[in-house]
Formats: sequence, structure tokens, C-alpha cells
Amino acid sequence: MPELVPIWGHLVGLADGDRDVARMLALYRPTPYVSGCTQAVRPGSSPVLVRNYDYHPHACEGTFVRTRWLGTTVLASSDCLWGALDGINEHGLAVALSFGGSRAVGDGFGIPLILRYVLESCADVAEARQVLRRVPCHMAYNVSLVDRRGAHGVAYLRPGEEPVFVRETVAANHQRSIDWPEYVAMTGSEERKSGARAALREAADEAALVARFLEAPLFVTDYGGWHGTLYTVSYRPEDRAADVHWRWTSVRRSMEDVTELEFDVPYHPER
Repeated sequence: MPELVPIWGHLVGLADGDRDVARMLALYRPTPYVSGCTQAVRPGSSPVLVRNYDYHPHACEGTFVRTRWLGTTVLASSDCLWGALDGINEHGLAVALSFGGSRAVGDGFGIPLILRYVLESCADVAEARQVLRRVPCHMAYNVSLVDRRGAHGVAYLRPGEEPVFVRETVAANHQRSIDWPEYVAMTGSEERKSGARAALREAADEAALVARFLEAPLFVTDYGGWHGTLYTVSYRPEDRAADVHWRWTSVRRSMEDVTELEFDVPYHPER
């Protein structure tokens, strides 16, 4: 990922060249981590990517950042200080990650940095697939992709293996086979994936699709178990914009927005 090296060097410089900070920011073989997440792509002439990010509230940066680091404007949910959990760029390419449901750990980079690289350097799904083939990922992940032309799919990434690209419109926390049945059962991955398919099939428009993502089984409230929905976001490649949703409010952002917003989000277990 050579285009990211100058940014990495600048960040390390802000930390006075600290070697531990340099290693952390490189995100090469970082500490293993798992999360939930459900994703759905509605392709077509006005495509949309809707996803729920599930994790523990105290372990999420909770920041959507608009950047223009390498000449491309990017709007992304920040992770690991400069990585991305999901996002969209000025070309209309939208991406999102979900854990792939495997204990396997290998040589490679943390997925947030890979998604950052995709958003910074790619204009469409075809280019993103080339990056995902070339850059090794240290854990199993499912990456949902869609661009302005409606090209879409899910990339199944596994350490030490070639990625598998499928023309799938939904993703949860397992791949073509279930490697970690206890985790899949605990997080309801199969139920959520089926629920996402049903939502795509039954929702009349984007608003109805988002509403389904704000309800069970797609919306999860096990915050103490590190598996609660922290936000729902819908990315619209045609508009190059994002709407971030919670059950009580929504925030709309575009590539032109530079106004900073800050507010508290209450997370409560299901009553």
C-alpha cells in the first residue's frame, strides 16, 4: 500500500517517531479482534449499501471523518485512528466490513487499514477487487462493495488464502461454510443474514430497508457481550453521501459537508 506510506510517516512524526506508535499505526498483524455486523446492498440505477456495525460502545471510536489525504475525498467511520470500518469516496465507491467467523490469524494487515486504502485509491468495485487480491488480510472478513454503476458483491477474505468474490447482496459473520459454529450461534449470524435477505426482498425503498435494520433480528442489543448495534449507516453511491441512523435520530452527510457535529448516543439493552 505504497500510497499510504507518506500518511503513516506523518502520523508517526506527530508522535515524535515513537517506535511502538509506528508499529501500531502500521496495523500489521494487530491483536486479533472480532465483531458482529450485518450488511446489505441494493443494486440498480440508484444503489445503496446499508449496514449495522455491532461492537462494544467503549471500543468504538464513534467518529465519522471527512478526509482528502491523497486527492480523493473520503467519508468513513474511523477505526484504529486512521483506518475505516465502512465508508464512501468521491467516485461513489462504498465499502463495509464484517468479521468472517473464523479463528484463523495469519500474516497480513488489519482490515480497517485495507478498507482505508481501498477508499483512498480505488474508483470502482473492479479496482477494489484488485487491491483485495493483492493486500493480505490477517483475519477472516467479509467486505461488501458497491459503486455508482451498480457493480457490487462480497469479498470473502481469509489469511493465507486467495479472496473469494461472490455476487452476493448480503453479509453477516460467516462465509460459504461455518468454521466457528459457537460464534455464529452466539451472534445469530445465520438469522441476521436471512433477515437481511428478507429486508431487501420486502422493503419498498431505502427508508423501509433502513427501518428493517433498526429492528430485530438485524438490530442487536447485547452491548455487554460486545455484540450490540452501535450505528446503522446507508451509503448512496449516486449521491456520494451517507445517512447515519440510530433508533432516535439520523444525520445526513455529504462530500461537501465540513461542519463538525458532536452528540451523545444512548445505548440500552432491549427492555
